[in-house]
Amino acid sequence: MYKFSKSSKEKLETVDEKLQTLFTAVLSMGIFDITIIEGKRSLERQKQLVKEGKSKTLESKHLTGKAIDVAIFKNNTIDWNDTKAYYVLVGIVLTLAKQLGISIRSGSNWDRDTDYNDQNFNDLVHFELDE
Repeated sequence: MYKFSKSSKEKLETVDEKLQTLFTAVLSMGIFDITIIEGKRSLERQKQLVKEGKSKTLESKHLTGKAIDVAIFKNNTIDWNDTKAYYVLVGIVLTLAKQLGISIRSGSNWDRDTDYNDQNFNDLVHFELDE
């Protein structure tokens, strides 16, 4: 069974309890070993990410702890290019969130339609509460 690292636990504790519940449940399923990249972040950090092109807004839900970035940890590393695995993770997260009654949106499909090829900013690691 997978466990969160100390660093992941610390980042997870910075976000809303619904996200904590959801991603603890995702990890406990044992399908993917996941790591928390970022939870709540400062405005300074958000400005840096926008400047680097890694975020598109200064009104991110990360600023209020309503968003989280999660990566798949495999063979002691993160494979950012394994998009197929990330889409599977997105499906798991969205399905489990629905079962738990948590309204969530994924950076894999910002407009929530059925056309996954219309993304202008594909952020497969990003999940945010949709409230």
